[in-house]
This record gives sequence, structure tokens and C-alpha cells, in this order.
Amino acid sequence: MTEENYMNMALELAEKGEGRVSPNPLVGCVVVKNGNIVAKGYHEMYGGYHAERNALNKVSDDDAYGADLYVNLEPCCHYGKTPPCTDIIIEKNIKRVIVGCIDDNPKVGGKGIKILRDNGIEVVTGVLEEKCKKLNEIFFHCINKKSPFFAVKYAMTADGKIASYTGHSKWITGEKARGFVHRLRNRYKAIMIGINTALIDNPMLTCRIDNGINPMRIICDSKLNIDEDSNIVKTAKDVKTYIASCKGYDLYKAERLKKKGISILTAGENGKVVDMNVLSSLLWKEGIDSVLIEGGGEINFSAFNSKIVNKAYVFVAPKILGGRDAKTPVEGIGIADAKESFKLKLESTKILGEDILLEYGF
Repeated sequence: MTEENYMNMALELAEKGEGRVSPNPLVGCVVVKNGNIVAKGYHEMYGGYHAERNALNKVSDDDAYGADLYVNLEPCCHYGKTPPCTDIIIEKNIKRVIVGCIDDNPKVGGKGIKILRDNGIEVVTGVLEEKCKKLNEIFFHCINKKSPFFAVKYAMTADGKIASYTGHSKWITGEKARGFVHRLRNRYKAIMIGINTALIDNPMLTCRIDNGINPMRIICDSKLNIDEDSNIVKTAKDVKTYIASCKGYDLYKAERLKKKGISILTAGENGKVVDMNVLSSLLWKEGIDSVLIEGGGEINFSAFNSKIVNKAYVFVAPKILGGRDAKTPVEGIGIADAKESFKLKLESTKILGEDILLEYGF
């Protein structure tokens, strides 16, 4: 097997930590000796051992001696909730460490690699580097920007509709695409919708995959119009839920909602809509590192227009709905001049059953 094969294995292991390690990165580790895999591990939960320690704790000193260690992110070299991974790599007499990408955390940032080399360990860097960076794009964004990573997700027909002119939208895409969305819900810390989606669809916004983690829920509701008997309000004590509203909301209703488990964030002026940049700052203070926006055209436009969006997941179904009054993915006032349109960069395409997923960055 090649170095790329082993690094791909480390990446697959790292993905198992989705939804459980935030705000830490996703990391997987494979230990190889004489062409044989002697141990594997990954960062399983926030506060738990990192991937390298989880792997090396499973291998004897004899098997570890002179082995190669593959890890998608530079080993840490500082004390946090767990001891430095560089320590156990040195203690176990690993001969060579193959690193996917450097850790941008100022506490690491090349220091881990230097420590290993200073202790006579050969270090190879940059194996599947871009793939390793992409896996932890949320982590890298948060380390460098000190703000949540926002992604917009929507499913549309081949003619660009997210619902028929009657408002019917179940289901635009097939089971495989919808299953992928639940993986996204497991990956992102929070999910956001607008009040219109909350009132029309009465969703739960939960993650429906085996052992999945429910994201926190954020409802943009400038006038506090949410139905107190809605599924979201009824389950607010079970799933952390925020309502982002504007000054001037009904204080009595706010108190009732708080008693039902809702946290209210004031992110706009009286008579205005929620200010997405203000909301972003408030969510960061709440410890929310990533947000998946699953709303309708109005909130999508507001997010794009506020320039907070870092990624777009666009699902395209092989269907035609038509209708001049049918809903489209991005509405709002729109852009007057095509030269000023929001520019996207196509990062990848996936076939999911009959549907296509276009993944865009900025």
C-alpha cells in the first residue's frame, strides 16, 4: 500500500468523530510496521484522547518500535484536556511520522513537527494535504477567523425550484440525498432556518442517522412569531434551541418561551430583520463553531448578502416543477447588476441516487 492509501484510511477514521469532537478537529491515525497495520485510532469525543494516543495505547512497545505513524493533522505538542501527542510518539519509539497537513492552531503551528524531528523522528508532510485540509475546513476557519463557519444547503429541481407554486416540497430529492443531509446535520454544530420555514413546515430539525448527534437549532424570527405549540418549542428542553429576534419583541411571549427552554438572542433593531453579522458574533460567543442553513429563499439571500456564507451544498433533482410563483432557492430583493452577483467556486460534485450534489466554496 502507498502513503496515500494509509492517509485515506486515517481520513476515514477521522470522519467517525463527526458531531462529537467540536471544537477540536477531526483526526485519524494509522500505525504501520513492515507493511502491516498494527493499530488504528481516531479522536472520538471532545475531552477524550486524541487519535495518536488512542492508536498507540493499543499497540505494544515492541510493535510500535520503528513503526510508521500516519495522521491527517500535525500531532499536538501542548497540554490541554489531554497530554501532548508528541510525547507518546517519542515514548513509543516511532521511527517515521507522515502528516497530512500542518495545524494552524498557534499552540501547534509546526512546533509538533519540530519536536519530533529534534528527537530524531523522520517527519513527512503534505500527503493528501488538500484533502486533509478540506476535512477540517470548519476547524481551520474558526482558528483563523474567530467566527462560525456557515453553510447554506438547499435542494432544487432542474428548473431551479425548491417548492411548487402551492408550497409543496416533499420530496424534491431522493433518499440518498436526504440521507446525506442528515450526515451534514450530524457534522454541523447548529442548524438554522427562518420563521417562514418554521411556520409552514413545523420541522423538528433533528439528525436521523444511527448514533447521530442532534444539532442545536436556530430560528431567525425578527418579530417572535413562532408558534408556541410547534415541534421546535415542544422539544426545546431536549434539543438546545435559539431564537434570533429583533428589539421590540413581545416580552411576555419571550418569557413563556424561555420557560419552555428557548434561548433568545437579540440580533437586530426594532422593525428590522435579523442582522446576520450580529447574529454570527452572538453565536460565536455561545460556542457555536458551525451552522448549516436549511431555510428558504429569504434567509438564504440574507445570509449570502451579509457575506457570512463559507460553503453551499446545492442538490439538483431531475425534475421540472415550473410556475412563475414557485419558490426559488435565493429570493429577497436580489442583485440588480449581474456583475455584482455572489461568486462561487465549484469544489466537488457527487452523484446521490438520481440527484446531483454540487459543493461550492468562496
